[in-house]
Amino acid sequence: MHRIPSIQALRAVEAFARHGTVWQAADELNLTRSAVSHQLRLLERDLGFTIFTRNGTRAELTLRGRAYAADVRKALDMVSASASRNASRGVSGSISLSCPPGLASSWLCLSIEKFVERYPEISLSISTPRRLDDTSNPEIDLFIAFGRNFEGDIDVELLKAARFTPVCSPAYLNRHEGFGDPRSLSRATLLHIDSYHDWENWVREVGLPVETARHGIRCSDVNLVYAATRASQGIAIGDEFVCRDAMEKGQLVRPFDVSIPQLDGYYLATPRKSLGNPTVEAFRDWLKDEINKV
Repeated sequence: MHRIPSIQALRAVEAFARHGTVWQAADELNLTRSAVSHQLRLLERDLGFTIFTRNGTRAELTLRGRAYAADVRKALDMVSASASRNASRGVSGSISLSCPPGLASSWLCLSIEKFVERYPEISLSISTPRRLDDTSNPEIDLFIAFGRNFEGDIDVELLKAARFTPVCSPAYLNRHEGFGDPRSLSRATLLHIDSYHDWENWVREVGLPVETARHGIRCSDVNLVYAATRASQGIAIGDEFVCRDAMEKGQLVRPFDVSIPQLDGYYLATPRKSLGNPTVEAFRDWLKDEINKV
């Protein structure tokens, strides 16, 4: 049986593979660069094959090193998942969550099974508010809200900053021959959520008059806008995070490179009456861990 490497060495090679540099791995692990390099050398000794080489001052994983690091990542994930499952046993109860509809349908509902698997004895109820920044419902235990100013006696922390950019389907892009220049938006159907505000901000950013944005179709719900966009009915201002999965699957594309950072963002707003509640704390911890992986 081969000698089992130390957990420090395994964490070092996994972090090095993920970041690509020794200094970034050292920063994550709160070690010095020399300590990380030492762990990698010890690991090579234990394994009996070369896992990294040096190209000048830069260290690089070999093909065998990359394959080994991928296996280590899977093993560490299994250890982490086992710890989470066992730690979660006995946590039970119910949570009522309020979440913006776009985030709920495009990200949360694609990830929520992981929470259910970890906490099978917690009953979760998800609702979507009419106002994205609404944190006033007394029946809600936990809010994910979009904005920057929120009502009520709540504890607030940023979950995800937001950037907006135009998105459309590949078919719609081809139909308009790639757009090419933002001025070509005058012949496109612009899709809006409630008002012209988001498109006005974007056309102003690229140097066009705001009147360029004041045409097209306004919808009262973000999911209507995204459904129409995926169905090649027009081009919308999309939230890069909310649209991430659709863009990775090729359902949506970015016809222009310009994106705009938003003053508003996604916040985790916890009523102070819910702080310390084990079920709420379990969901908060899971949510922050899951969203930080993106």
